[in-house]
Amino acid sequence: MCTTCGCQHGNLYIEGDERNPHSPFRAAPFAAAPRAAAPISTISLNAFSPDVAPDGALDYGRGEAGTHAPGLSQRKMVEIEINVLDKNNQIAQRNRQRLAARGQLALNLVSSPGSGKTTLLTETLKRLRDTTPCAVIEGDQQTVNDAERIRATGTPAIQVNTGKGCHLDAQMVQDAMARLPLADNGVLFIENVGNLVCPAGFDLGERHKVAVLSVTEGEDKPLKYPHMFAAASLMLLNKIDLLPYLNFDVEQCMAYARQVNPNITILLVSATRGDGMNAWLAWLEEQRCA
Repeated sequence: MCTTCGCQHGNLYIEGDERNPHSPFRAAPFAAAPRAAAPISTISLNAFSPDVAPDGALDYGRGEAGTHAPGLSQRKMVEIEINVLDKNNQIAQRNRQRLAARGQLALNLVSSPGSGKTTLLTETLKRLRDTTPCAVIEGDQQTVNDAERIRATGTPAIQVNTGKGCHLDAQMVQDAMARLPLADNGVLFIENVGNLVCPAGFDLGERHKVAVLSVTEGEDKPLKYPHMFAAASLMLLNKIDLLPYLNFDVEQCMAYARQVNPNITILLVSATRGDGMNAWLAWLEEQRCA
């Protein structure tokens, strides 16, 4: 995961920074930037061997760190993870305190790419715009396309481009929050980068993670990516209007999700057709009043 693998932010860009010529945030290049190869000075001799299943499958997640990186011992990876997450969690807690002081409900929307979470979000915002003040932080590696889609609903939104990073972190959210008009007692939606692995490990200061899973992805996704579904309070099973055309077992998918997280709430929705949207809005209102 990104707590140990050393993935980089590249040139992080948050909308609005182009007005500040001295800003450390700038648009990331679309072509790979040339760079000199870093010399390798040391390689850990504490080698790690994966578990080997009877069928020959290799499992690199059984060590103390739960993952693997070439040249790093399990001990070193655990130390790196502790250092990375400690700083992130401190900032996340400050975000949480600031949101709580304004009565803001912050939700971290997570999913694979193409799950339909941006469409789900735009349809949600259309239904809330006359009753609930909302704002959106959009996370993607590149482009401001999704933020523009959100703003077309009349909702304030700011794009965070993560460059080489594959998830948002608490610092990015803190910086984006400073550029958004956050009304008291409103809802802040944080749409994370499409990724079911790395965002699971990073607290942004949200009250809940909401996992969006589409029926086009396969019912065993919760078992393949258990950390994300274990961290989520709610799973939205999206695109159910496509069920007549797919071989997808809804009951099995929900059973897998509850196998990973017995306390997860599951709602079936179709953002395009409107199925389940009232139940989703009722859940949002319940969380706002909690």
